[in-house]
Amino acid sequence: MPTLNRVQLIGRLGKDPESKFTPTGKKVCHFSLAVSARWKDKSGETKEVTEWVNIEAWGRLGEVCQEYLKKGSLVFVEGRLKTDKYESNGETKYFTKVVAQSLQFLDKREKEEPMMVEEDPAEYDID
Repeated sequence: MPTLNRVQLIGRLGKDPESKFTPTGKKVCHFSLAVSARWKDKSGETKEVTEWVNIEAWGRLGEVCQEYLKKGSLVFVEGRLKTDKYESNGETKYFTKVVAQSLQFLDKREKEEPMMVEEDPAEYDID
């Protein structure tokens, strides 16, 4: 049976991206994305809810994110879900993030800013 693991989000960065290198020397960039939904309830009052999503971008895509994105940037991110786990006080904890595969800048473009960037998944072994 075929499977699909694809996420598409439009939102604003909650803070500037942060990059680091893995022990094997691969570059990874992390940032959080605020994705909001608005609606009117039965009384006509506007309601809003915001979901915060952790995004991870590898290689060249991560470099572009680090260079051009900043807190408040509006972006379209497409990627896949990935769940990681870690130990804390003897307890196993899980968290889910989106591993970006492509990113499109939706803010007004500056001269040097690329409009859309895609990652070549074969270029980096990210697992």
